[in-house]
Amino acid sequence: MNRILNKLERKIGRYAIPNLILWLLAGYAIGFVLLRMMPDVFYLMTLEPHYILQGQIWRLMTWVLVPPSENILFAVIMMLFYYQLGQSLERTWGTFRFNVYIFGGIIFTILGAFLLYGAYYALNGAAVTGMGFFFSTNYINMTIFLAFAVCYPQMQVYIYFFIPVKMKWLAVVYCVMIALSMFESNWAGRVAILMSILNFLIFYFGSRNYQRVSPKEIHRRQTFRAQMRQSQPRAGVTKHKCAICGRTEKDDPNLEFRFCSKCEGNYEYCQDHLFTHQHVHKS
Repeated sequence: MNRILNKLERKIGRYAIPNLILWLLAGYAIGFVLLRMMPDVFYLMTLEPHYILQGQIWRLMTWVLVPPSENILFAVIMMLFYYQLGQSLERTWGTFRFNVYIFGGIIFTILGAFLLYGAYYALNGAAVTGMGFFFSTNYINMTIFLAFAVCYPQMQVYIYFFIPVKMKWLAVVYCVMIALSMFESNWAGRVAILMSILNFLIFYFGSRNYQRVSPKEIHRRQTFRAQMRQSQPRAGVTKHKCAICGRTEKDDPNLEFRFCSKCEGNYEYCQDHLFTHQHVHKS
C-alpha cells in the first residue's frame, strides 16, 4: 500500500490540494446557504444516478456540498471540529495522502450509488429515483475521525468542555453507531454506509504490519523459543562448583566463585578455598 502511494505521489503529488478540509467545509457553508435561501435546490444537488445518466452531471459534485445537518449550531461545531482533525491528518500524512483518503471516500460513495442503481434496475427492470437521500458525506466525515483516532488513540478530547475521553474510546462509540445504522437501515442505506467508509477500511487494513503473522516470522519465533529453552540450565545443574568442598551457588547464593590462574586446568573454587587450596600441576 505504501509503495503504491509513494509511486503515485512522485508522479502526481504536485497536483494535491493543500488545506483540502477547508475547501470541503467551505462547500458545506455554501450548501447550507443554498438550502436556507432556496430549499428546492436540494433536490437538484443529491447524488441520483438516474438523473446523472440523463445529463445532470453536476450532481457528481453538488452532493458533496449538502451539509450533514440543517441545524446551524450543530453545523458550526461540526465544521470547527473536523477542521482541526483534517488539518492534523494532513500534517501527519502529507497533503497528497490526505487528498487520496478524502477523494477515495467520495469516489467510493459515487461508485456505490451507481452499483446500487444498477442492481435495482436489473432486478426491477425500471429506473429508480430517490436514492440520493441515502448517499451523503456524513460517513466520510466519520472516517476522518476514525483515521485520526487510529493515528492518535491516546489523545484526549473534552466532551461538553469538561469530560475527558480518549480518542480510541470515542472511535469505539463511532463504530457502534455505524454498526447500528447498518442494522437499522435498508439495503440502500447499508451500501451507502459501506462504500462511504471503504476508504477507512482500506487505510486501516493496509497500514497494519502483517509481517508478525507471516508463516516465516512465526517459524522464526518458534525456532528462537526452542533455542532459548535448550540454552536454559536444567533442573539440578549448577553454574559453579568448588573443586575442594563441592559447594555450589544453590548451597549459598552469597558464595563467590573464581577460577585459579595458577592451577593447570579449569578449576573453580569458592571464596573460602580460593587462596587456601593446593595448586594443581599436571607435570
